[in-house]
Amino acid sequence: MPDNARRMNTELLKADALGRIETCRDGERIWIRRDTRAAHLGVRWIARAAAAREARVLGALKGVDAVPALLGWQAGVLERSFMPGIPMQQAKPRDPSYYRAAHRLLKALRARGVVHNDLAKEPNWLQRVDGSPAVVDFQIAWYRPRRGRLFRLLAREDLRHLLKHKRTYCPQHLTPTERRVLARRSWIAEAWRATGKRAYKFVARKLFGYWDNEGNGRVRP
Repeated sequence: MPDNARRMNTELLKADALGRIETCRDGERIWIRRDTRAAHLGVRWIARAAAAREARVLGALKGVDAVPALLGWQAGVLERSFMPGIPMQQAKPRDPSYYRAAHRLLKALRARGVVHNDLAKEPNWLQRVDGSPAVVDFQIAWYRPRRGRLFRLLAREDLRHLLKHKRTYCPQHLTPTERRVLARRSWIAEAWRATGKRAYKFVARKLFGYWDNEGNGRVRP
C-alpha cells in the first residue's frame, strides 16, 4: 500500500454488484485494485470468494511474466500489478507468433496447476507493446496441484478458446491438428452451451450489470 494516500490517484474501470475495479497511481507506480467492500451486501460473499480465488491463483503463478503479479489481498481488497496492453478485441492479433506464444503461456499455467476457465472472453487476452500475449482476470480460474482428468479437460478447453480466437483473426495459419482440436468439443463445452451459458448471461447481465461482449461493467454512480 502507498505510504502517502493523499498522493495516490485512482481511476474507476468498472463498478457493478461485485464491487469496484480501479487503476491506482502513486508517482511512477501503477497497479490494479479490486475492492469487494463496495459489493452489494447480498452478493458480497460471492465477490470475496472470487477475489480470494484470484489471489490464490496469482500466488501460484508468481514469476510467470505474462500474468499479473499479486501485490496484496486483505480485508476484501485485492491488488495486482498493472499489465500494459491492448485487449484482443481491439488489437485483433494477426501474427501467428502471438498464438504460438499464447500456447506456451497456457502450458506454463498448466505446469503451475492452473486453468483459466474464462479465455473465451477476448478482453481477458492482451497484446503487449512487444506484440506478445498476456492473460488477466483469474476470478474463476482453478488451481489444482494434482492435475486429474477434469483438470486436463478444462486445460483443453482453455486451448480450444485460444484456437477459436486464432480462427477469427489468423485462420490461414491454423494447423491440421489445431483444426481437429477445434472440431472436437468436450462434454463440458456441450453442457455449458446447452444449460450454463444462458444462466450465466442472465446472472451477469441482470443481476451483476455487465455484458461479456463489451468486456466491461456498467459504471454506477
